[in-house]
Amino acid sequence: MSGGDIEVRPVRPEDKEAVVDFTSETWADRGGSDYIPHVFDDWIANDGDGQMTFVLDAGRDVAGICQGVLLSEDEAWAQGMRVNPDYRGRGVSLDLSHAVFDWAAGEGATVCRNMVFSWNIAGLGQSRATGFAPETEFRWAHPDPDPNADPNLPVTNDPTAAWRFWTDSPAREHLAGLGLDMDESWALSEVTRDRLHRAADEQRTFAVHDEGVRGMAYRTRMYERLNEDGDPTTWAEYGAAGWSDVEVARSLFAAIAADAAACDAEKTRVLIPETVWHVSDVAYTRTDISDEPDFVLAADLTDRR
Repeated sequence: MSGGDIEVRPVRPEDKEAVVDFTSETWADRGGSDYIPHVFDDWIANDGDGQMTFVLDAGRDVAGICQGVLLSEDEAWAQGMRVNPDYRGRGVSLDLSHAVFDWAAGEGATVCRNMVFSWNIAGLGQSRATGFAPETEFRWAHPDPDPNADPNLPVTNDPTAAWRFWTDSPAREHLAGLGLDMDESWALSEVTRDRLHRAADEQRTFAVHDEGVRGMAYRTRMYERLNEDGDPTTWAEYGAAGWSDVEVARSLFAAIAADAAACDAEKTRVLIPETVWHVSDVAYTRTDISDEPDFVLAADLTDRR
């Protein structure tokens, strides 16, 4: 595949300097840094079955990069889509995205999703132009780790109860059945019964009980990230949360706060549906919440298989 004198091909180690050069200042206007320069070597090392990174080869330059990852037998995730500013406006991102689609379909995927920050208007337009359609939106809740947090309602590590609530909850409906993947960071895939059982075994699930199960969540991972001062900060991440009312939400977030403290986490992030109900409930419980939502889009790959 190619766009004029620009060709799509798998990434090579020698592309690193060019990729780092045009991605280093991606989020400079937002006060942040792009993660791609830090993960490029890992991307190269792990490409193969279930993962492939593509670049736009412009001869002596690299015009863009994007990675596809297989999350399940039929779900793929596209991430790290970046176009070199010197090549924007030429439509080259279409070839890059379609290369990921074709690769994912060849791996058996029927859908490819991506995530775009809600403030990234250019990224949203680019995603729509390449064949992604709107699927859902979410926000992050950030309960402070607290060893003394004490839920008013019983909260158990019961994946079967958590699954029972999830199956017909408004949270599942709004999130299109998606939650954070347990293997690929910053990726969403379908929450399954097996995933909740795996979370209960390897991490933690939460089922809030009040004359039946009334809320759920699951922990996906612990990780470290550098803070604004350059010091490592330990985070506890929770893949999706849903609840029936604000009092259940209080107990759920108290249980998460206690769990995070028990894991020696300094920060948390909990994926919640971006609805007036869920966001206002979190605000009502006086739990910190992110300023803006994130959008998830999906491309149907069935005709490419």
